[in-house]
Amino acid sequence: MADEAKPISPIKNLLAGGFGGMCLVFVGHPLDTVKVRLQTQPPSLPGQPPMYSGTFDCFRKTLFREGITGLYRGMAAPIIGVTPMFAVCFFGFGLGKKLQQKHPEDVLSYPQLFAAGMLSGVFTTGIMTPGERIKCLLQIQASSGETKYTGALDCAKKLYQESGIRGIYKGTVLTLMRDVPASGMYFMTYEWLKNILTPEGKSVSELSVPRILVAGGVAGIFNWAVAIPPDVLKSRFQTAPPGKYPNGFRDVLRELIRDEGITSLYKGFNAVMIRAFPANAACFLGFEVAMKFLNWATPNL
Repeated sequence: MADEAKPISPIKNLLAGGFGGMCLVFVGHPLDTVKVRLQTQPPSLPGQPPMYSGTFDCFRKTLFREGITGLYRGMAAPIIGVTPMFAVCFFGFGLGKKLQQKHPEDVLSYPQLFAAGMLSGVFTTGIMTPGERIKCLLQIQASSGETKYTGALDCAKKLYQESGIRGIYKGTVLTLMRDVPASGMYFMTYEWLKNILTPEGKSVSELSVPRILVAGGVAGIFNWAVAIPPDVLKSRFQTAPPGKYPNGFRDVLRELIRDEGITSLYKGFNAVMIRAFPANAACFLGFEVAMKFLNWATPNL
């Protein structure tokens, strides 16, 4: 069970979550670029090697061809979106917990924490979808050799000109399918690990930095274990030419399994898992540090 040392403040969750999200992007974006390029690379021709043989090959080629900036390609979109996105994510989790409490001191069960986490996934979809759409297009653009978009704002402008708001929000259903269950797993696992790692006689709020990093990093791994298949479908769908998949994710799923087998749903698995621990450890550490500061600076907020 989760130990609620203080009354839940969705507003503090909002502010601390934004800071945690910024920490996550700075640490995790290079491997996110690798993940998207692996997920969207075209099938190799008979007798020809694939564009990237794996995570480390993609990382090496990107670094060699484009320098360190290549690994941070498309980061403007998540940086612009990540603060409000993670702010809303943690706000949704805080609100989800608060809504399930009859009294402020009530301790929530793990299924209740999972439900609160799922609510956070619903909250973030409106911000997440356009940011992911722009990020993925910019990340694959460099490896394709074309320069259709000069940056995140130019990409958003051209998408709107071509297809209206629907073009910017392409992939909304798949983002929901990815983030709702994955967010439930994310927050539930983090709270569970915090409780396990708290020494007997101590409060969860006194957890040391290394233990917070472990809890956050492992929670990120559990999150992505759930999220990878819909994330692969989302990346393919969001970067496909207009009209390629008229029936949405069903067409993407059918094509992937037919052409590349069921294992194609786990493309980018190594990149995701290598990224998941440090990025999410940084996220939750940033969140906890910001929350401690807010509790000190504004105890009545």
